[in-house]
Amino acid sequence: MTVATKAETLEFSTETDKLLHLVTNALYSNREIFLRELVSNASDAADKLRYMALSDAALYEQDPDLKIWITMDKDAKTITIRDNGVGMNRDDVVENLGTIARSGTKNFFEQLSDKQAKDSNLIGQFGVGFYSAFMVADKVVVETRKAGMQQDQGVRWESDGKSKYTLEMIDHEPRGTTITLHLNKESEEFLEDHQVRQIIRKYSDHILLPIQMLKADTRTDEEKKKEPKEPEHETVNQANALWALPKSQVKEEQYKDLYKHIGHDFEDPLAWSHNKVEGKLEYTSLLYLPGRAPFDLYNRESQHGLKLYVRRVFIMDDAEQLLPMYLRFVRGIVDSNDLPLNVSREILQSNKVIESIKSGCTKRVLSMLEKMSADKKDDYQKFWKEFGAVLKEGPAEDFANRDRIAKLLRFSSSHTDSETPEVTLEEYVKRMQDKQEKIYYIVADNFTSAKNSPC
Repeated sequence: MTVATKAETLEFSTETDKLLHLVTNALYSNREIFLRELVSNASDAADKLRYMALSDAALYEQDPDLKIWITMDKDAKTITIRDNGVGMNRDDVVENLGTIARSGTKNFFEQLSDKQAKDSNLIGQFGVGFYSAFMVADKVVVETRKAGMQQDQGVRWESDGKSKYTLEMIDHEPRGTTITLHLNKESEEFLEDHQVRQIIRKYSDHILLPIQMLKADTRTDEEKKKEPKEPEHETVNQANALWALPKSQVKEEQYKDLYKHIGHDFEDPLAWSHNKVEGKLEYTSLLYLPGRAPFDLYNRESQHGLKLYVRRVFIMDDAEQLLPMYLRFVRGIVDSNDLPLNVSREILQSNKVIESIKSGCTKRVLSMLEKMSADKKDDYQKFWKEFGAVLKEGPAEDFANRDRIAKLLRFSSSHTDSETPEVTLEEYVKRMQDKQEKIYYIVADNFTSAKNSPC
């Protein structure tokens, strides 16, 4: 059956249009990020299908072996990323590729300074990594079919990254999504097999999905003519659950690489904690302290939380029930052996296992901060500059850990000439005057105003 529909030409949303301008004009220095973002999106699509199939195995369509394929065509100057994940229908395509649905994006652009706009690390930090494809491509074509839908209900999306895109219904036999990038002249280096493999190993080595590329055929042209054979694929990433390995088997660089994948960050984390809890409750946690704050840190309603797995099966992103709100900057993974595979966000709200995991993870994070404040004061100052204002929410929200949090707080003081908040409550109390029973403080717009206040 052939689908005969007329292609529609649609306008991007205003925020998407601004983002595309930012991508193509300001973020050109880190072009290789496009592959990391598209591979991460493909991995997410597979995770979503795996989760949906827990309640409806028919969605696998007799193809449960989830993978990502990457191919290059030097003649056509294209690179293609294909997955057999959940796929998209027409509404999904319009929502995910024609608009930026994540809240706060408009405000982000309004606050974006010229200096920040040139920071290539911004891409991927606010849920729009797909658009990084336009750093390397003059045209991007997406063909997709959602799991469970008929073959003739596929969708083709096409754009040159300007202000418009076209959309049409097509026949699309394989389930999942195929993204074809028509590379511009400055990006033809990504047609080289060794270059693409290197990028995959750098950014995507530990995603839980095999990434397949064509196996090199080392035979001579004459041998190939005499004995032609079908192209062979091979897996080019490790595709294992790094957090499930013993700590002794994981290298420091592997921890950092995994953080960059799950945190969509280019910088190394400030610290991390990898722990396996056994006994009445069994779970593994890998928690990271980022080096800088995301743009929506102060939006308490924005998506945040840890990735939740159950027995290495992905369940959900941004499981906010696993940490208190004042630790919303923490990134990481929790893999539980004691939760059902069909656990939902509603069940998490009142689950005793989740409460125990939340308590354990909170203590791990506070321990990391205590160790950093004692042993790596420069790192802690960096942390405090980025996240101190959020940590101050802790004593009011977490009564059980109030005293521990209080010891981690830092303040500017008239006792020093430093604008950097570096005085602890303990230090203040030690130098209190005889018979002083109260702590005196002043609220001001900035350090200079407070220092020169007549009060």
